[in-house]
Parts: sequence; C-alpha cells; structure tokens
Amino acid sequence: MISFSTCWNSQRHTAGDEMLREIIDLGFDRVELGHGIRISLMPGIQKMYEAGKVKFTSLHNFCPLPVEVLGASPDCYQFSAWHPQERERAVKQTFQTIDFAERLGAPFVVMHLGEVTMQPITDLLIKLAKKGEMFSREYVRKKLKAVEKRESVAPRYLDRVKDCLRRIVAYATLKKIRLGIEGRRGYEEIPNERELPALLDELNSPQVGYWHDFGHLQIKENLGFVDHEEWLRKIGSRAFGCHVQDCIWPAQDHQPPFAGGVDLTKLVPLLPRDCLWVWELSPRKTVEEIQRSVAAWKKHFGE
Repeated sequence: MISFSTCWNSQRHTAGDEMLREIIDLGFDRVELGHGIRISLMPGIQKMYEAGKVKFTSLHNFCPLPVEVLGASPDCYQFSAWHPQERERAVKQTFQTIDFAERLGAPFVVMHLGEVTMQPITDLLIKLAKKGEMFSREYVRKKLKAVEKRESVAPRYLDRVKDCLRRIVAYATLKKIRLGIEGRRGYEEIPNERELPALLDELNSPQVGYWHDFGHLQIKENLGFVDHEEWLRKIGSRAFGCHVQDCIWPAQDHQPPFAGGVDLTKLVPLLPRDCLWVWELSPRKTVEEIQRSVAAWKKHFGE
C-alpha cells in the first residue's frame, strides 16, 4: 500500500484540508501525518477524514506538535533524556499521538526513540566524505573513537528508553495502534542496528515492529556503519512499514525514489509484501519529480 507524508507540504499550509487536497491532487488517497502537523491544521484534517476524502495510514510522533514547539521537531522530547520531566513529556505527547491515530483510523504510529549523549560523529564523517577523505586515517580514527564511546555509555540511555516504551506499548495495545520504531540516520541515535533486534525481542509485543527508512540506512551504508542489504535480510520480516526515499551520495536524502543511489530493485523485495510504503520527500521536490518517481515504482513493483 502506497501512502504519502505531509512532511512534503505541511509547512506551507495554514489549513489542514488544503494541505490534504494538494496531496490528493498529486494522486494519493492515503496519507501519513508527519511530525510537522501544527494543532491549527487539525480541524481541517478532521473535516477531510469525516467527509471520507482521505484515509490515514500512519502518524509520525509527535503529532500534532506540542503547542510550545513551533516547527517540525520529532526529537523535541526524548525518551532517552537525562531529565525525568522530559521523558515524561515525551511519553504524554506520544499518548496524544496514539489518541489522534485512533480518532483518525490510522493503524500505525512511527517513533524516534532518542539518542546517546556523545560528541556528534555522523555529520563530521559526512563532511570528510564530501572532501574525498572517506576511510582516511582521520576518518577511521574518529569513527572508531565514536563507536567505543557509544558502546560504553549506550546501556543507560537504552534503559531509559525501555522504561518509557513499556508504558507506551501498554497504552497502544489498549488503543489497538501499532508502533513502528524507525531506523535512524545518525550513529548517535537510538536504536542502532545492533540494538534494535534485541529491543524488539525484549518488548515481545505484536504491537511493536520496525519502520525502515531507505534514505537513513543508505547514509549509514555510505559511511561504513552497515550493509543495507544485509540489514534488511536480517530485520525485514519484522517491518510494519517504511519511509520511501532515495539518497544522493553521501547523505542527501529525502529524494524521490530512483533519483539517487539506493538499489530499490534489490532491497524492496526484502520487505514484507503487506508493508506500508510511505513516500517521505523533501518539500523542495516538484510535483513532476514525484509523479515520475511513483510511475517508476509502479512499473517495478506494481500498486
């Protein structure tokens, strides 16, 4: 099933119904409400839903945005945070997202889980790669130092995340909403590819699964952190859905599929046939670019 994320156009609309009509006119009748949905957009969104004009496949936490947050910010509150007040705020906002998903008939909520506090490494490696210093001594030294740091401190952050998730999973189960834990772009973020399978095993709930992001994982492959194909062969069967986007080397993601370096013809078959495919594209992409991408997708993979 193909859906389309409002991350493409939510920032340029003041009315939710107008935002959704633009996506419908693009050729989509199923929508993911992204993490840039302001509370002011909700009346128009509710009106379109009640009129039967659109179906919602998923909501991206936090949705709608907390009133005190002015722009798209899925990491404004983190389950991994040191301050318990921030973790509690993240949990309560996630409960609200689950409530909205139930109200709008959306079966999935997509989640970011937080990050490990450490010297940021991902963007630094990207800069080195762009300078042609991929796998130079400096690159390898900085990467190995980051891996050692993350491995030494990550358990305490994961414990905080798990404490939050147990409450969220219990709430989502009552509401019959499934939670997709998104594969992240940054090495600093939680969970990494070593941690995720164990986290899903420990939660041991049919309400929780993986949410693949083609652009994020391609960036990690480009930086030498993961083999994209090998990862999907390991985790693909546990995916509820994915964010469909391409990536121009090394890290220009949110591109239309078939416009970058992601080998979709090899990778897509490694995900379940009933996977939800959500186009999550940059606001800078044109209608023509998106329509070409969708046509190419349907040519390769059908509807």
